[in-house]
Formats: sequence, C-alpha cells, structure tokens
Amino acid sequence: MARYGAIHKSETRRRIIEAASRRIKQDGIDGSGIAAVMSDAHLTNGAFYAHFGSKNDLVANVISDQLEQQRVALSAIPAGRDSLEAYIRGYLSTEHRDNQPDGCPTAALLSEIGRCDSAVRDAYSVGAQSIVREIAAHLPAERAEASRTQTAWGLVSILVASLQLARAITDPTVSAQVLDAGIDNALQILDAPA
Repeated sequence: MARYGAIHKSETRRRIIEAASRRIKQDGIDGSGIAAVMSDAHLTNGAFYAHFGSKNDLVANVISDQLEQQRVALSAIPAGRDSLEAYIRGYLSTEHRDNQPDGCPTAALLSEIGRCDSAVRDAYSVGAQSIVREIAAHLPAERAEASRTQTAWGLVSILVASLQLARAITDPTVSAQVLDAGIDNALQILDAPA
C-alpha cells in the first residue's frame, strides 16, 4: 500500500509541474496563481502544499524540469552542424512562436526570472548553463572549449531574443521577418571561424 502512495504522490507532483509549466509560460509567473495551476491539474488547492512549500518552490521546480527536458532533447540530436541548423530553424519557426505554452521556458519567462528569488534564479542558472554545454558539445571538437562555449551563448542569445521579439510583433509578416533574421544571424555565429 505504501508503494502505491509513493507512486501516486510522484504522479500527482508530475501533473502539477506539467500544468504549471503550461500555465506559467502562457500567463507568466505573476499571472499564474496556485488556484489556476491546481485547476489545470484537476486537483484541489489543498493538494498543492503536499508537494511544494510555496509558489516560488513550484516555479523553481518547473524551471528545472523544463530546462532539463530541453537539454535532453538537445542531447538526442546527432552531432554536427546540420543538426544544429535544424534545431535553430525549429526553434525560430512560426510553430514554436505560436505555441508558447509548450515552447521554450527561457523565451517565455526570462524577463520575469530575473526578478524572482534566488531559488528560481539558481534553478534557471543551472539549467541554462547545462543547455549551453549541450550546444557547445555539438560544435566541432577541434574548436577550443572556450570558443565553443562562447558560440553556444551567442546562439542561445540570438534564439531567445528573436523568438521574444517575433512573439511581441503583431504583424505576421514582420514577425516572420524577425524569425528569418534570427535564423540568418544564428547561422552566421554557427559558421563563424573559431
């Protein structure tokens, strides 16, 4: 019986994190209350505190979970430039732009994360650095590690800023131009000599 309880608790925690992830990326951290998250998870508000100490605790867990999922997805792509180009094009696609609740947590939440408590910022810092290391690992091994890391940070910066800008622009033609410009700029960084 105790085993079922642990499994059930783990599954319930997962449901809350998944519901919170979508809600927070759609409505923002400040715009996502515990009641709305728990309703999305089809649970009562009272169940929240069996899994998380506070909303900040939930947000830190969501950020860690989302960035780890992103890192795992990156680790699964084959090594090489073509795979990174495909990743860049997928990240800066209109489909990703238009699907914020299921998209990148950095593009959706970066401006808010900078104003969060240290637990959330620490969770973000660890996750973001793991993504940069994963991108750097996909760059040519003959490049120095510092060069690969710098290139990876440059790519992340262009991808996130381009997606944020494209989401903010209401004219679909101009928004698509922003995505295209982001792709061009990211490919220039990707192909720049070490």
